Amino acid sequence: MRAAPRSRRHFLQLGSALVGSGLAAGCGVLPIPGQRLGQPRRVGYLSASTPPSSPSVDALRQGLHELGWVEGQNIAIEYRFAERPDQISDLAANLVSLNVEVMVAGGSLGIRAARDATPTIPIIMANSDDAVGSGFVASLSRPGGTITGLTQISPQLDGKRLDLLRQTIPGLSHLGVLWNPAHPATPLDVKEIEDAARALGLQVLSLEVRDPEAFEAAFRAATQEHASALSVIRDPFMISHEKRVAELAVQHRLPTIFPTKNFVQAGGLMAYGPSLADLFRRAATYVDKILKGARPADLPIEQPTAFEFVINLKTAQAIGLTVPQSILQQTTEVIR
Repeated sequence: MRAAPRSRRHFLQLGSALVGSGLAAGCGVLPIPGQRLGQPRRVGYLSASTPPSSPSVDALRQGLHELGWVEGQNIAIEYRFAERPDQISDLAANLVSLNVEVMVAGGSLGIRAARDATPTIPIIMANSDDAVGSGFVASLSRPGGTITGLTQISPQLDGKRLDLLRQTIPGLSHLGVLWNPAHPATPLDVKEIEDAARALGLQVLSLEVRDPEAFEAAFRAATQEHASALSVIRDPFMISHEKRVAELAVQHRLPTIFPTKNFVQAGGLMAYGPSLADLFRRAATYVDKILKGARPADLPIEQPTAFEFVINLKTAQAIGLTVPQSILQQTTEVIR
């Protein structure tokens, strides 16, 4: 059989390439070098603080969708959520065994477990407390290694939280700090709170809670030591008992501030901090870049750009607190 003329062969090859590109573009994603046609890219999700059913993970999915990644079509996400901290290492190892191409890790426990489980798979931090202070990256501008993503600069925000408390509670002098010393990141927050409190002339009462039975004693100690308000440090343990913490704060009539609004939705008084949904949505851009060939070492760490200040007026009424109008004007959301 005589070979087709060069122009015809060129046309057929070009046509095949366009069809392949069209199939991929139908999902909103151009072909990626090394990707087998029709095979979804595999991503792992690991956390001990943010379950797959949360609004934050919904934001991650939405961010991926906006970039052309559709679950069940061109991307498959393996979700692993540790209900207990001692499960996180095994879950990280499981994701490695599935040969995921990139891991999205939520919270310090998830990031640390992912890092310890693999020296090669890129890891995206969705919400690290302090990426540099925790030793996850060398610097924000040049992370190096296999870890990149977002930091919520949580310790640096503690001073702002204390200032909001002081504006809300005239004469505030004694502050209780409720925290779990078993979590590796919380000592950074405690130190920042102590430094900020010292600058504001506040005395700090450390209230350590390692197990659920210790909450009652911690709140009694806060009352006995004349704490005028409470600051709660967020970690998976505190999140799992957010409703109990909120109830005890109302019972002891202690105005309490939290780092994230889930505590306020559970009945806490107020929260100030980065929008977790925004951080997770932006984490999708890192997934997109890495799946398209970028190296995590070359992607700078991003800091929060969206912040939330939420107040629960029902809780304020329950503890007999009148929230100043000047504070209400600063809020991004009020629960009535």
